[in-house]
Amino acid sequence: MSDDRVLTEIRDAVGILTINRASSLNALDVPTCLALEEAFKALEANDSVRAIVFTGAGDKAFVAGGDIADLDSRQGLAHYEEFAETIHRVFRHIETSDKPTIGAVNGYALGGGTELLLALDVRIAVDTAKLGLPEITLGLFPGAGGSQRLVRQIPLCRAKELMFTGRHISASEAVELGLINKIVPKADLMAEVMKVATAIAEKSPIVLKLLKRSLNAGADMPLSAALAHEQAMISLVLDSADAHEGCQAFLEKRNAVFTGK
Repeated sequence: MSDDRVLTEIRDAVGILTINRASSLNALDVPTCLALEEAFKALEANDSVRAIVFTGAGDKAFVAGGDIADLDSRQGLAHYEEFAETIHRVFRHIETSDKPTIGAVNGYALGGGTELLLALDVRIAVDTAKLGLPEITLGLFPGAGGSQRLVRQIPLCRAKELMFTGRHISASEAVELGLINKIVPKADLMAEVMKVATAIAEKSPIVLKLLKRSLNAGADMPLSAALAHEQAMISLVLDSADAHEGCQAFLEKRNAVFTGK
């Protein structure tokens, strides 16, 4: 990495990305987005990494939002061509990656922090975390995918209420809405995240890839097309060695050893 805005660690088959701007509550700006993109691509290309965790430095914030002073310095076209173009590209790349992603929400996840979470597959938060899309209070609205991903993940009326008021919500309310999978005490966050990440990483990489592609593509299709897509994808899975290893391991009453083949 050319700087330390994003730290990378690998524990067994799990990659961990830490957004490292604790002094600004890990706010996102263009250099940080580019560093996140570079670090994520490196883990994505590493065949030994089977799941990727995202978290924030310090004990206050996952990502507290965008860099407001930076946003205030911009006009429309420059923003569109630089910041918006960058953050949309990075978040979409993360969202559509073949590798499963997990958010370890260690504090505030506001604005761009919630928008990043919406692009991740699994989300685990400390019980003191706060989420929300408060852009309306700044005379803005969610512009890093939040206005579109939120309405696809929770009921429309709830999504509108959150974006129209800009209020922060508790971790428990986020669980009730379906934005977070579970909450844990702060001291237990990374242990629980690694437990989930390791359970995912033990599964077949090729099957996870095809499953995630089926889920992502099917979500944007009519049900009839999505079912046909699923039928084709599960048939592809049966061409993999891992599918037959899993079945044989079950019949032989042993643990499967998946190779991604």
